[in-house]
Amino acid sequence: MEKNLNTLNLSVPEGHADVVLDTDTYNEIDDQFALSYLLRSGKLQVKAILAAPFYNSNSISPEDGMLRSYDEILKVLDLADRSDLAPLVYKGSCGYLKDETTPQPSPAADALVKLAKEYSPQHPLYVAAIAAITDVASALLIDPSIAPNLVVVWLGGHSREYCDTKEFNMIQDIAAARVVMESRAAFVQLPCMGVVSGFATTKPELDCWLSGRTKLADYLAQNTIKAAESYAKGKPWSRAIWDVTAVGWLLNDGERFMKSRIVPVRLPSYDGFYEEKELEKVQQYVYYINRDALFEDLFRKLTRE
Repeated sequence: MEKNLNTLNLSVPEGHADVVLDTDTYNEIDDQFALSYLLRSGKLQVKAILAAPFYNSNSISPEDGMLRSYDEILKVLDLADRSDLAPLVYKGSCGYLKDETTPQPSPAADALVKLAKEYSPQHPLYVAAIAAITDVASALLIDPSIAPNLVVVWLGGHSREYCDTKEFNMIQDIAAARVVMESRAAFVQLPCMGVVSGFATTKPELDCWLSGRTKLADYLAQNTIKAAESYAKGKPWSRAIWDVTAVGWLLNDGERFMKSRIVPVRLPSYDGFYEEKELEKVQQYVYYINRDALFEDLFRKLTRE
C-alpha cells in the first residue's frame, strides 16, 4: 500500500498544496526568483522557509552562507510585502552531514520534523529543495517516521546523460543526497546540466518584462543583470535561473511547464557520478522544460500587484 501511495505522490498535486522551501538564497540570483514565484503562485501555501548552508565566493563558510541566506529571505519577503511570513523562516545547519547516519541539528530540521508530523501519505507536505539538502536529510535522520508524509522536489545533480554529477547542490553534501534519495519520502528530481540548464534569461528579456514593474520584480531583474555583467559585461550572455523549476513542478498540471518520467532511483557516488545499481525505490525524473511557457507564467505572476 505504501509503495502505491508513494507512486501517487509522484504526481503533481491537484489544487492547493502545503509547501516548505529549502533555499540557499544568497548563493546566487535564482533562489530569489523561486521564493518570489512560490509567494505569488496562488496555489501553494507556504508553511516554512528553511535557510540552507552553502560555501562559495559569496560566503566565507557554510554557516556564513546560511546566515546570509536567512537575511536574504527576509529581504525578499519584505519586497514582496509578505513580512507576515517572517516567523516561518528558520535558520538551517552550520555545516554538512559528516556521514549518512548523523544529522546536523538546526532549527530548520526541527521545524520540518514537527511540521511533517501534521501530514500523512494521503495528504503530504511538499518540500521544494533548491540547495544542499542537508536540513531535509537531517530531519529524516532525526525522525525517519516522517518520510512517508513528505514529497521532496529537489533541484540537484546533473542529468544521467551528463559527464558527471558534480552539481553545486549535490556535490556540497553527497551524504545528505543519498539519505534523502534512499529514504521512504517520495522523491522528484530536477537535474541541472542537460535539463533545467536551458531555463535561462537575458538582459533584454528582464528589462522588457520585469524592470520597473514592481519593487520585487525590479529587484530580481537588476540583481540578475548586475551578477551577469560582473563577468560578461560587453558580451552576449544568458543566465540560468533554474531554481524556479522546483516550484514550477508543483504548478505543472497538464505538463504545461515540463515533462517527467518515473524511473528507479540511482544514488550519487562520492566520486561525482551516479551509481550503476538501481534501487527498488522509484522517483519522478524531469527530462524536459518548456522554457517559454514557464517564463510566461513566472513573469506574469511576478509583476502582479
